[in-house]
Amino acid sequence: MIVRWIGLSGTLRWPIQDSWEVGRHPWLDGPVSWPVEQAFLVIVMCMLAAIFDLDGTLVDTYDAHMKSWQDISRIIGHDLKESEFARQFGRTNDPIIRELYEWAGRPVPTADEIHEYADRKEADFRSMVQDHFPEMPGATALLESLHANNWRLAGGTSAPVPNAELFREKLGCGRLFETIVTGDDVEHGKPDPEVFLLAASRLRVPPSSCVVVEDAAAGMEAARRAG
Repeated sequence: MIVRWIGLSGTLRWPIQDSWEVGRHPWLDGPVSWPVEQAFLVIVMCMLAAIFDLDGTLVDTYDAHMKSWQDISRIIGHDLKESEFARQFGRTNDPIIRELYEWAGRPVPTADEIHEYADRKEADFRSMVQDHFPEMPGATALLESLHANNWRLAGGTSAPVPNAELFREKLGCGRLFETIVTGDDVEHGKPDPEVFLLAASRLRVPPSSCVVVEDAAAGMEAARRAG
């Protein structure tokens, strides 16, 4: 099951509008309106575990990621537009850098070039969010509520390990994650389902008993493929 939103505050309305997307269930026959926290608990009450993406769901990192990618793209030779960045958001660094090279009209990058640019981009990103960490409103309260009700919690992110460690340290709820699967832990990044399947495996919970909380198209597709 997938729950998609931008931020963790507001009201969920049925039928789904704007940024909200959940699967239809037989008990939701007509228009309804709930506070987000209540809606989440009603929709996923049959689940055992929750796997959270980090960027854009628990942490408002969109602007910092865009700025750091635009800086790297400029060095590569392409002026990255926000529409292009938004389409890439949620993917691992390797395919993003390959696409930037293609847009810049350059030959396919070497593994060393990909590694160098990825490390530089992520270091720049971490420096942007280190001192003024943009935790989403309601993130800690939601995870603490789930934990108090015996939910198993995991992270599933395309970010590298140093980013995940920073998130765990800075998030008020970071200590509640039993595991965080990163882009460094998998061979295939989102939209491949490997990140979520590995998170479920580490929790020892069937994928069908997990809810995935995502904001990016690549992540939502990965969750669908994970079952």
